[in-house]
Amino acid sequence: MKGIFKSAVIAASVMTAGVATAAAPLKIGHVYGISGAFEKYARTLKQGIEMGFEYETQGKMEIAGRKIEIIEKDTQLKADLGRTLVAEAMGDDKVDLVMGPLSSGVVIAALPVAEEFKKVLIAEGASNAITGANWNKYVFRVGRNSDQDAIGNAFAVAGKNTYFGGIAQDYPFGHDGLGAFKEAAEAAGGKMLIEEYVPAGTKDFTANIQRLFNALKNQKGKKYIFPYWAGGGNPVGAIADADPGRFGIELVIGGNLLDVMKGYKRYAGAKGATYYYYACPDNEVNDWLTIEHFKRYNLPPDFFTAQGFSEAQFIYAAVTKTKGKTDTETLIKAMEGLKFNTPKGEVEIRAKDHQAMQAMYAVQYKDNPELDWAENVLIRKIAKEEMNVPVRNKR
Repeated sequence: MKGIFKSAVIAASVMTAGVATAAAPLKIGHVYGISGAFEKYARTLKQGIEMGFEYETQGKMEIAGRKIEIIEKDTQLKADLGRTLVAEAMGDDKVDLVMGPLSSGVVIAALPVAEEFKKVLIAEGASNAITGANWNKYVFRVGRNSDQDAIGNAFAVAGKNTYFGGIAQDYPFGHDGLGAFKEAAEAAGGKMLIEEYVPAGTKDFTANIQRLFNALKNQKGKKYIFPYWAGGGNPVGAIADADPGRFGIELVIGGNLLDVMKGYKRYAGAKGATYYYYACPDNEVNDWLTIEHFKRYNLPPDFFTAQGFSEAQFIYAAVTKTKGKTDTETLIKAMEGLKFNTPKGEVEIRAKDHQAMQAMYAVQYKDNPELDWAENVLIRKIAKEEMNVPVRNKR
């Protein structure tokens, strides 16, 4: 009996030691707008994150021996709620880092929380203020910012004797987008003549469109309207219905979700720039993502699928570099200047403001009858080295 008891004690001790030395899970909070106007964005973002971790871990879903655990929270696109949920994830849930929120306005409200808890926040909104005026050292961004959107679109059309009007929502994302487009277009020799800002949820754009037409119609040269929009109520259709072509005015349209681009078929021939369209990049990562996404969803990967995939790759690269350590200062040191492969090719995190330096794609839209959405025909890849993206933080 004593021998049996002794053996049981030894076995229990071995089991206890195994539990004690097992690596803690890698806890990641994903705080984003699952419900509301950005639901389609959120769904594809989630799919991309899941597939990105699967790709990098070869299906094991662990990094440096730590199982990946994602805790999801829905901001409902409310700034106060988003701030509260980021604090809840960092404090109560004791996550190692947080991704999100998705809406720029919600992100900006949550940025001070990262500084308060001294934990990394991988911001998913595009407003320049996120890595600019409202930035702190705990904030990183893998997706594009408004400057990159704007510079890409300006590359597609701007030059001497080109004139522009812009329309956007009256919140940070909209102001940053048009402001950055103006800078890029005028640097290329163009001139921004008018900017219209409207409240989110606006449905009647008649007066805005009339002012845009009046500002542009008598100019000699190429004339464009650049709508910079997120979510529902997009004014592009209303502008097209007003027949800008009678004044020689064309649309500059940035890339978007496949679902949104179903409506782009009517704008065949228009040019713009996109963060991602599945047929534009040419690399092994994008090949895997595209093939697997078709298998699982009978659709190609979408605009935000690529961003989510890249965020997962960024986390994988950083935590692999730290050999599983996730104390904040170690993570920040590993993340600053980090280069990693994505469906868009190599991305580099700029140390000065933690913004991802990456390529954009100048495209022209085509009504391909074999596709439900407007085909993005690649004009050219705009390499990250060409993108003169300003550093906007003052810290």
